[in-house]
Amino acid sequence: MSAGWHAPAQQLIGCDSLGAWLTGRTERQVTVLVDAAVAGAAVTGRVRGLLERTPYRTRVLELSGPGDLNTVRDLADRLGGTELLVGIGGGSLLDQAKLAALLRTNPDAYARLTVPQRSGLLVLGPGTRRGLPLVAVPTTVGTGTESSGVACLGYPLRGKRLIMGTALRPTAAVLDPAATATLDDELIAEGVLEALFRTVSPYVGDHGELPTEDALVETIAERLVLLGHEVRDARRAGRPTGDRLRLEIAKLSSLSHAEWAHLGRDLYAVKGWLIANELSSALGVRKMTAVAAILPHLWRAIAGGETRLGSAARLERLWSRLRATDPDTLPADPAAGIEALVDSWGIGRRIDAGPDRLADIAGRTVRAWGAGLPMLGGLRTDEVYGLLARTAA
Repeated sequence: MSAGWHAPAQQLIGCDSLGAWLTGRTERQVTVLVDAAVAGAAVTGRVRGLLERTPYRTRVLELSGPGDLNTVRDLADRLGGTELLVGIGGGSLLDQAKLAALLRTNPDAYARLTVPQRSGLLVLGPGTRRGLPLVAVPTTVGTGTESSGVACLGYPLRGKRLIMGTALRPTAAVLDPAATATLDDELIAEGVLEALFRTVSPYVGDHGELPTEDALVETIAERLVLLGHEVRDARRAGRPTGDRLRLEIAKLSSLSHAEWAHLGRDLYAVKGWLIANELSSALGVRKMTAVAAILPHLWRAIAGGETRLGSAARLERLWSRLRATDPDTLPADPAAGIEALVDSWGIGRRIDAGPDRLADIAGRTVRAWGAGLPMLGGLRTDEVYGLLARTAA
């Protein structure tokens, strides 16, 4: 087995499965990283209960805030003696855990993270060794970071950067509905949209026909939309989303990162995702607010023949299948349809920004992802600005 190959995260359904998984491990020194916001949550108590018994020697570190390059480096230094790391929290906490686990056993990786560059993407080399064994326990849905080889990290004066490498994949991911029991219904709906956007973006953005991969993506996307409708219906009826529903969303969110769903795709067929992330970061709005705002205009441009953003034919085919989940509510036009879907799910998509602010965001987007870099496929600053201007209109 080569040094650069890292197995996908093992999926553990429920904390009881974590207990069984632990019995086969040899690690004894365990550090639990927990988001301070969920330190008293039931799932945290269940995980700690599994670990606070012999033969484990456990310590708990509470974290708050999004973290940046400096805090991740300091966190790695605090993990001395740790043999197994457990992270409990949302996407930000788990991203910090993934990077700290990497740096603890790969000190040379810090130099890679600090290489001066303008690119918004930093790719770890194929020879990068996996870090400390990490068990990820997500308390949100949508990011799927518990199963991915990707992490977002803030840099002083440079904004967020995307770090990619299979060495970042957690060893195992625990999906337990108790972890999302107190999650706000609006955030659950946003989580479904995030997983949906991540699933369909490479499919629509790439022009290649891959029958098996296409069928798999279409199935995941259709299932996500159906679950999103269930969340919508529960909210309208004043009912909480049940354990079964939240668990199914979590499973699909995690599954959306599976390599087999995107085999053979253009790595940079996700230009809308890059633009939306820059918009979110610059304006300080939630990521899904930015996605919900930009998605209809992105799809309208694709349907209008902007081939750099994606395939009109593939978009039409995908939307016809997703629309069939609720044809009485969703228009046949993909752009109008996704706009109606987002609104019916109760996800806000209002962006307030003037022309000067949007021009600045367009410029920083092209500096980080375009202007000679391959990620934006040759989109110019004025073209990115035009998309953002329509988003904020």
